Amino acid sequence: MNTANSGIGMTSQRTRMRMVERLRSEGIADEVILGAMGEVPRHIFVDEALASRAYEDMSLPLGFGQTISSPYTVARMLELLRNGGTLGKVLEIGTGCGYQAAVLSRIAREVYSMERLAPLLVKARRHLRDARAHNVRVRNADGQLGMPEHAPFDGIVVAAAATHVPQPLLDQLAVGGKIIIPLTHQGKQSLHVIERTPEGYADQKVEDARFVPLLPGLG
Repeated sequence: MNTANSGIGMTSQRTRMRMVERLRSEGIADEVILGAMGEVPRHIFVDEALASRAYEDMSLPLGFGQTISSPYTVARMLELLRNGGTLGKVLEIGTGCGYQAAVLSRIAREVYSMERLAPLLVKARRHLRDARAHNVRVRNADGQLGMPEHAPFDGIVVAAAATHVPQPLLDQLAVGGKIIIPLTHQGKQSLHVIERTPEGYADQKVEDARFVPLLPGLG
């Protein structure tokens, strides 16, 4: 029996629906995002010892100094990315355990995801396969460089805090597309929406954030 999708205990659809209802009560209004998060079994993306806490509204450690973002953070970033529209090709920086990429796979036509830590990517590939996220392609590479060969992207979501938006990501964003990225300024992090317009780039600061730092190179 595949325990990843069994109907008992914390693995059940009912548990995921409780998470969705909590997200809705916290202000997440995009039903497409909520539906996708109700489909993806979050507990299979974390270590077995933490599985019982997978649907709580908190980040959890993945090892290697990395974390899986809280359900609210994932939902909020993807709600900002989608902005009520449709997503064709999306780039994710920071695959981590693969959870956000799995949710993205339900709302975008194509998902490309980059992770600098090879051991994490090995696990993420397995998790994405178990979650049947067949339209996700992952790569062990420096996310700050993006994937120019697959550009332009309708959306780019960065799951780590940077001091500035890397120029390659700006260059690879389609006109009308958005980058969702946490930026650090004077020691404080905030979530930003960077939209590419025909005239250039518009930057909107949204809310406070808390992420691991975006690092260059491979780990």
